[in-house]
Amino acid sequence: MHSLTEDHTGARIARLRRERGLTQRGMSDLAGIPYNTYIKIEQNRLAATPYVVAQLSRAMRVEVSTILGQPYKADLRADELDVLIAPIREALDVYDLGADPDIAPRSLPELTAAAESLCEGVRAGEIKKVASSVAGLIEEATTAAHTHSSSDNWLMLASLYRTAYDVSTKLGYMDLAQLALARLDWAAQRASSAVFGGAYHYFRALAYLREGKFKIGERLVDLGLRTIVQAEASRERDVVTGQLHLGGSVMAGRARNGERAMGHLEEAERLAVSTGESPRVLWMAFGSTNVKVHRVSVLAELNRYDKAVEAAAELRIPKDWPKSRTSHHHAEVARAQMWLGRLDDSFESLVKARKAAPQQAKYHALVRDTYGSLEAAHRRLPGTFLSYGSWLNSAV
Repeated sequence: MHSLTEDHTGARIARLRRERGLTQRGMSDLAGIPYNTYIKIEQNRLAATPYVVAQLSRAMRVEVSTILGQPYKADLRADELDVLIAPIREALDVYDLGADPDIAPRSLPELTAAAESLCEGVRAGEIKKVASSVAGLIEEATTAAHTHSSSDNWLMLASLYRTAYDVSTKLGYMDLAQLALARLDWAAQRASSAVFGGAYHYFRALAYLREGKFKIGERLVDLGLRTIVQAEASRERDVVTGQLHLGGSVMAGRARNGERAMGHLEEAERLAVSTGESPRVLWMAFGSTNVKVHRVSVLAELNRYDKAVEAAAELRIPKDWPKSRTSHHHAEVARAQMWLGRLDDSFESLVKARKAAPQQAKYHALVRDTYGSLEAAHRRLPGTFLSYGSWLNSAV
């Protein structure tokens, strides 16, 4: 008995294909995906890679989120997370109304500490806790910024908009994530911060990366690198620069440009030597560990799954590294292992992804699709495997 619903990514792809009157052969030709690979993806025997999803998205002219089925509204409702989205949307919408006379904001140090706490919560994988707090804090910080129009107040508000972006992305609300980014840019401009300006272009590039629009994403990475050089020399500037190169490496990897991808990784590696491990600098987790994690990602994007798994085996993630990043890394390793046919290892990596950040893993498309493919490939499923699928469909 299978524990996941039948509405997996492969089933959605098949449904969208039939709606367009295409055969499986016609769809594989239109998207430029090998026929045998396409068949296995429709049958849920292989998890669709981001590259494949992007190719299908362009071929069928639908959003990537439509193919992935995000946001997972039924599960969000079960976990009582859907009710938290409307307040965030409303908080993002009052950005230009000035100070709210009904709000008496706390001091800047108190608000900054609260904003930092939310950033830490996101990295710890505490999505529900952060989602329930960020809207009210944005409204309070908006009033504070309009009342005391200082650079520090606008930067603190920009940080909260970034948290709203993080939450929206992790829960699959990409339209809300885009709105949060627009607000981040608005606040960063008022703070006259080239560092946050570069960070904005990085986050914006990631949004296009998720939508499979790699050329636009690469242009945004380049724009971010041109923006960040306007900032004064600092560790913060180097961290954002390095993170832009890491984003560019994955972007180039998905675009199948291995040389460009490795060039970005080399630049990031060089910067990581000077910055050291900097998990709390703008909460980007930049440093040598993140460079190594991105190397695994890039190798997987280039379909060099054996090399990706080898690189992952040599990687030792520090215990104090952000749990959200650790969870995402294990999910990527699980996909690579699944494509190599190492099913037991793949499931073990999914377990690690869940252990690191349960709420994030539950709503991670890569976790769900990899599990679904493993489930389809196993003839006899052990109890621990089935219980994992039951967990994906239950409240966290």
